[in-house]
Amino acid sequence: MANSNGSFGLRPMGKIGQSTNSTGMTEYRIASDNSNPIFQGMAVIPLAAGVIDDLQAAAGGNVSIVGVFGGCEYVSSTTGATIFSPYWPGSGADSDFPVKAFLYDDPNQLFTIATSNVVAAANTEAEIRAAVFANIAFATGNSGSTSSGLSSATADLNTIATTNTLALRIMGIQDDPDNSDFTAAGIPLIVRINNHFNAPTGSIAAATVSTTGV
Repeated sequence: MANSNGSFGLRPMGKIGQSTNSTGMTEYRIASDNSNPIFQGMAVIPLAAGVIDDLQAAAGGNVSIVGVFGGCEYVSSTTGATIFSPYWPGSGADSDFPVKAFLYDDPNQLFTIATSNVVAAANTEAEIRAAVFANIAFATGNSGSTSSGLSSATADLNTIATTNTLALRIMGIQDDPDNSDFTAAGIPLIVRINNHFNAPTGSIAAATVSTTGV
């Protein structure tokens, strides 16, 4: 039976080790003139200007990831009302007020992400479990749905490798009877973020905000 999972980006679950798992978020800022939509479950990057932005590369790129977007708060430039939204639409904020972004930014946070495809080398449970501790890239990481507000990010099984510059590290497979068909897309991988900005090796992006939409 095909898996029920669609694309939903990175969904927080447990944490590495035995530390308290509050799935708490930290407040960051988005530039009010940033025209890039940022969706719930999307990995985001830090800019030298002190703001965050979308991933800007479908497979992850080379910039450290600072966290995963959980939602935002801003003041509408049209109504003056405070808006609480699962995604940043890329416009509509009153520039006199901050655009607040809330991120799951703990480098030890674990996430679930659905796979996007089926490949011959990884279409059984044994083959997927053999990929645990390997790394994987996003199939798509910088787009989403304005209807649901969710990221469309998924993981690309074709990219499984020991290469530590890939965006994600596979830590396991979520036990989910509704998504246990290893011959179909939608396998729920448990992953952590590689090259996390809040880890000692994290690096920052250029001091500009891209105006390229998704």
